[in-house]
Amino acid sequence: MATITELKAVLKDTLEKRGILGHLKARIRAEVFNALDDESESRPSLSHENLLINELIREYLEFNKYKYTASVLIAESGQPIVPLDRQFIIRELNAFEESKDNTI
Repeated sequence: MATITELKAVLKDTLEKRGILGHLKARIRAEVFNALDDESESRPSLSHENLLINELIREYLEFNKYKYTASVLIAESGQPIVPLDRQFIIRELNAFEESKDNTI
């Protein structure tokens, strides 16, 4: 018969393999930050430059499948939930997009 320690190890391993454990940890972290966030203290307005920088960071996080980290960034920064249009970002940064792989 398995011990409690062995059952915990198997459960943890299973949750890690399914990606659930990381999601739970990120969700708990986000909820703790929300609970600690003083809503009476208003955030400074998001400048145009910070909006673009945050959007680039979000794109990086989502490209690398750091979706939970991206969700915390959005919640803490006040970044719009809907991503900015990629063509808008390209124009604002005066960048160009390579057509074959859609990278900037």
